[in-house]
Amino acid sequence: MLGVAGPICPARAWRGSCSDAYRSSVTRVPGPFQTPRTATQARDRLRRATIPPEVLEVGRTLHDAGHESVLVGGAVRDCLRGAPHDDWDLATSARPEEVVGLFRRTIPTGIAHGTVTVMTGRGERRLAVEVTTFRGDGEYVDGRRPRSVRFLRDLGQDLARRDFTINAFAWDPFTERFTDGFGGLADLRDGLVRAVGDPTERFREDGLRAMRAVRFCAVMEFSLDPATCSAITEALGVLDKVSRERIRTELMKLLGARRPGYGLRPLAGTGLWSRVLMRLEEEQREAAIQHIDALRSDAVLRLARLLWPRRRDATELLSVVVALKLSRADQRRVTELTRPYIAALAEVGEPAELRRIVARLGAGQLPDALDVAEVGAAQRMVIAEACDGSALNAKDLAIGARDLIDRAGAEAGPRLGQTLRTLLAEVIEDPRRNTARYLLKRGQELIARSTD
Repeated sequence: MLGVAGPICPARAWRGSCSDAYRSSVTRVPGPFQTPRTATQARDRLRRATIPPEVLEVGRTLHDAGHESVLVGGAVRDCLRGAPHDDWDLATSARPEEVVGLFRRTIPTGIAHGTVTVMTGRGERRLAVEVTTFRGDGEYVDGRRPRSVRFLRDLGQDLARRDFTINAFAWDPFTERFTDGFGGLADLRDGLVRAVGDPTERFREDGLRAMRAVRFCAVMEFSLDPATCSAITEALGVLDKVSRERIRTELMKLLGARRPGYGLRPLAGTGLWSRVLMRLEEEQREAAIQHIDALRSDAVLRLARLLWPRRRDATELLSVVVALKLSRADQRRVTELTRPYIAALAEVGEPAELRRIVARLGAGQLPDALDVAEVGAAQRMVIAEACDGSALNAKDLAIGARDLIDRAGAEAGPRLGQTLRTLLAEVIEDPRRNTARYLLKRGQELIARSTD
């Protein structure tokens, strides 16, 4: 992990302008891990990095053939910040056809955009290594990908097209050359997410970069550079061109971070929030963020808490959940955890009413519901005592459908189901009724009444 703490006052981080937010959130304190301060220190750390031998083998082949071959991307960044890193990407000055010519087994994964997959090793050591040619991007027309690319021989030009300075590093393990042409090392040390070059141009090219920016803030507990923040706000329309599936992926990664507030506040400060989630009053939003930072790392649970303040707007809430393209299971979970009746868990003291609420919710979802509704410790004890040992679904009853058929004269069908539901309601009202003697007698009465 990065050896510096996050914002000292994160709760106030995004209430002003981007510049105000930056100034109030960049104060950081030393930790046990220190990010390299100089290129020399960065080289020393990268020399000690554990790089898969298969990746080095592919890179060495390219290097020995006279091509530049460097490691780029997130693995280089995470190695420098002391975070886990295992997804090493190779970039090269070799053109795609030159890469194909150097290796026996290749797959033209994205050859039109310069990416060739080289297959190395055998059996359990078999590994697919992606190799991408240095390139420059043509015009972006769909808010995600360039219409065309041009292959380059120059590493600096390739790095210039990347999204953020902390992603624009390159490490040549064969010449031991570390490249940082955009001040990424300083930004990494200061805990700052900053766009490469002209930030407005970066976000107008690719709408997903805005979501990546706030996700990086959350995952790495960094701040967002003011100019980068402003550029996101100016290019919000480009986000509308991005598939909802990709937006959902970035949002859920953000919500799965240790402290999502680092990303949620810039999500609000840039204007992204209202395009991805439901609008909230500032006070509601800040309360939700503070609560989410204290919840366990469960992205779906945290999403439910973000939507909780608008639980009475069922139609709008459902539209957000559907638009995010969640799985059916996650949609159901979020929908159930934002039912308005759950709020009563924090207020009701009468045991039978608490049991009715828990039975309606389902005991399995109770822990999550208590978290979403911010039920305090004392009230949780009240709920636990009310439900302890009580039947909360038909399976917990002292008798079942077969008992009613064999011993109470019931017939299979809708009436039998209704009888069991009535018996369960009576047991929830008074748990002492959950005996075979009482339920059989009462079941006979209900069955006889239904046939009159």
